[in-house]
Amino acid sequence: MLPAIARWFVAPIALALTMIGLAATPTTAITGNFVPDFEHDYVGLIVFYDEDGEFAHRCTGSLISPTVFLTAGHCVTIDDATGELAASARIYFEQDAGANYDPETDTPATSGYPYTGGVTASTFYAFDYQGITVPATNNDVGLVILDEPYELDTYGSIAAPGTLEEYGTGPDARVTVSGYGVTYVNGNPAATQSYRSRLMAHTWIIGTNGAANDLNVQLSSAPGRGGGGTCFGDSGGPTLLYGTDTIVAVTSFGMSRNVCGGTEFNFRVDTVAVQEWMQSVLTEEQWEEIDVVTL
Repeated sequence: MLPAIARWFVAPIALALTMIGLAATPTTAITGNFVPDFEHDYVGLIVFYDEDGEFAHRCTGSLISPTVFLTAGHCVTIDDATGELAASARIYFEQDAGANYDPETDTPATSGYPYTGGVTASTFYAFDYQGITVPATNNDVGLVILDEPYELDTYGSIAAPGTLEEYGTGPDARVTVSGYGVTYVNGNPAATQSYRSRLMAHTWIIGTNGAANDLNVQLSSAPGRGGGGTCFGDSGGPTLLYGTDTIVAVTSFGMSRNVCGGTEFNFRVDTVAVQEWMQSVLTEEQWEEIDVVTL
């Protein structure tokens, strides 16, 4: 599966909800059948800092234009209670962004992670995000505006409104997930390892609405059946139509009896509401640089 990084895993906020007898935790699910992701160069590891420049948490996201980075609402928010946004961020696009990083001494990785290097950002927007504790209204999508344009050969695109209704559900409705989250060690749910490297996996759509609201796409997370999923740290990473660079959702949260092993509910971006919000916070030029794709 693919890796996942949720801020609740790396920050001192261990959030756990009980929903229909299951544990609901932010950003769960990359756990099997994953491979290193050298295909999606626009998928980056993003590190957030508070006003004092202190490390807050890390997530995943996608660069959808030279200046606009798409991620989850709970990623750009560093305090659910107040809705406070991060003060700054650094984004790393290396496949192995954590190479040679020593977490015990905080010695930066080759990429500079977590305190130097990367691409900087200081402007953030959250789509009416009210906290993961309010599932019915957790409008879990966020935008990060880079301080300077970052040029790539290919950027992620976003799916036109209604794409998932047309795409369908079931094993043939394949999607790809990508992120920098944690992985199981030898498939053991009790042991996880954070490599801070970009991994990807394939899975399929179960439904286009679910536990939170009709803006969530429900994905299978079934390694035993050939599927992959996300886990802590993959928050904000893209759900891509299989074989394309078209983003239909961002990794949001999962529900399972075992962490990173159950159904995923990713927040859809192929909706009129989300795209109208994006247009409202972006400049006309920024919006025009984003590719909106129809099937």
